[in-house]
Amino acid sequence: MSMNPSPMPAADSGLPSAELLQARLDVALSHARRGGASAAEASVSASRGLTVNVRQKEVESLEFQQDRELGLTVYIGQRKGHATTGDWSDAGIAQAVDAALAIAAATGEDPCNGLADPALMAREFPDLDLDHPWDLSAEAAVDLARACEAAAFAADPRITGSEGASVSSHRGISAYANTHGFFGARRGTQHSLSCAVVASAGEDMQRDYWYSNARVPGELMTPEAIGDKAGRRAAARLGARKLATRRAPVLLPPELARGFWGHFTGAISGGALYRKASFLVDKLGETVFSRAVTLRQQPQLRRGAASAAYDHEGVATRERTLVEQGRLEGWLLSSYSARKLGLQTTGNAGGVFNLVVEPGAFDLPGLLLEMREGLLVTELLGHGANLVSGDYSRGAAGFWIENGEIAYPVDELTIAGNLAEMFRGVVAVGRDVDPHAGIRTGSVLIDGMTIAGH
Repeated sequence: MSMNPSPMPAADSGLPSAELLQARLDVALSHARRGGASAAEASVSASRGLTVNVRQKEVESLEFQQDRELGLTVYIGQRKGHATTGDWSDAGIAQAVDAALAIAAATGEDPCNGLADPALMAREFPDLDLDHPWDLSAEAAVDLARACEAAAFAADPRITGSEGASVSSHRGISAYANTHGFFGARRGTQHSLSCAVVASAGEDMQRDYWYSNARVPGELMTPEAIGDKAGRRAAARLGARKLATRRAPVLLPPELARGFWGHFTGAISGGALYRKASFLVDKLGETVFSRAVTLRQQPQLRRGAASAAYDHEGVATRERTLVEQGRLEGWLLSSYSARKLGLQTTGNAGGVFNLVVEPGAFDLPGLLLEMREGLLVTELLGHGANLVSGDYSRGAAGFWIENGEIAYPVDELTIAGNLAEMFRGVVAVGRDVDPHAGIRTGSVLIDGMTIAGH
């Protein structure tokens, strides 16, 4: 049941081998065929991890995680059934397959159901360099978290409390197979450090944080640097003022700009499009952003947070331009949503694979000078984006900018607008890009939003 299986290092660290995963998937697909399925697909994953949380120097929690799951979808004609199991024995898999077959037999036909086109299956599996285990003991993780928290307290004498420092290291392997004969497996790691602290001055208390994520342990910020930045950020928010309601430019730093682009990818995803639940329906080929915006999918970046040679249906991923100088060039479609729209899958079952926002000329200080006066947002609250209408409203805090420099901190704000107008109002994208994120973007300067004080 293999089609050019992807290269995979030998199993270690307690994870199963790619060969074992393939054998379990073969059991599932074979049983589905014998049970009357005309087609089937299955995925399996296993992961191990360590997470440590330290607060006020004391270990608040220490967790070792070990998870595994097998999920399968069967098709009887164009009837579909799905089931999952954590039991990888032949009997456990057979029970899950039987449950999926029973579900399929009881459901109605959907002409859009079925596997992706076999001609679109991935046949090349480049080494994307995603697997970098961290030989990290629980004791060493605790030491890192304590060092991170200590650096935050040392950053400013006004740091008086801690919400904790965390260290996390996870490694996993996953595989997918279908009755076209496709099989692919991938192994990867994800590591992180973070710290959140509280600053106080009289009755004024402010919280802030910082973090670092990477596939490679050596590419993480040091715990001292993370703690220091968390402490300085919290202290800088002391003395926050209120703002009277106004319209002004808004600058989103990279960690918040990723959510901004996430609203866009949600609006061009197949599910939203065929349900007519997106304000970008029928906008393909039109200018939806300013000319400052070019967005590309680059799924095979080495060490990329969202790199993959194939999507969740085995379809080969490929570099694509989604927006070219403001013009909308493509959708994000799975085989099902593509059929609903009368189109072909774009290899995006599971979402976008490394969205890369073309950077501009300015770093963050340069964008502040470009803005001159406006709001630098450092925190967003709530989930106030309506993809049907494009209406956007979020709680916010940050800094008021005057003459291109930080004037004073502000909080208890709401920023509001409409995503269609916000997209067209992107003045510039910064070059301050975090290369470890699945959405690689610099800061985003929007020419005007309504800023309401509480």
